[in-house]
Amino acid sequence: MPAFPRAELEEMIRRFVATNDECGRTGDWEPLARFYAPDAIYSWNNGPKYEFVARGREQIRQWVLGTEMEGLEKWTYPYVRTLIDEQKGEVIGIWRQIAPVKGEDGRPIEIGGTGGSWFRYAGNFQWAWQRDFFDHGCAGAVFLELMQKGQLSQRMQERMKLGPRMPGWVKRSEFDWYATIADREDEKA
Repeated sequence: MPAFPRAELEEMIRRFVATNDECGRTGDWEPLARFYAPDAIYSWNNGPKYEFVARGREQIRQWVLGTEMEGLEKWTYPYVRTLIDEQKGEVIGIWRQIAPVKGEDGRPIEIGGTGGSWFRYAGNFQWAWQRDFFDHGCAGAVFLELMQKGQLSQRMQERMKLGPRMPGWVKRSEFDWYATIADREDEKA
């Protein structure tokens, strides 16, 4: 028996992606907060030494959709593919990272590599957790290129200097993503 009906997961993705697209148009990412359970975890890897971790809807609202998006307000992150596992209640979403700046060829500059999110559905049109993945090497190269051309926002340049002093950044030794998933799954069993 599936963890959740496929139609419900498809509707969750439809709502989430539509809101994501609207946030990309407006530059205000806060409306996505309603899609996270009160105790949700949102994380991604920040290189060999650090992870980013937000615990709970309010940290997600303040850090993921707030401080981590400062300087990237006009960037867009359109989803290009979603894969649903209704047996586990999980979704993989693949997205692009597109800058509000055009390259020499006239097309918007984009961070190469694969960007995506791995979600666990909690029911009630909310995520239990989200784990993002993207190519840090490509992201760093694009940010450096934009900075050298004077096209990277001042706030993003300031954030790059702060690095691990930003809210939510923790040493990798302080957050084991896979143990966290296993722990949460054991609690439900």
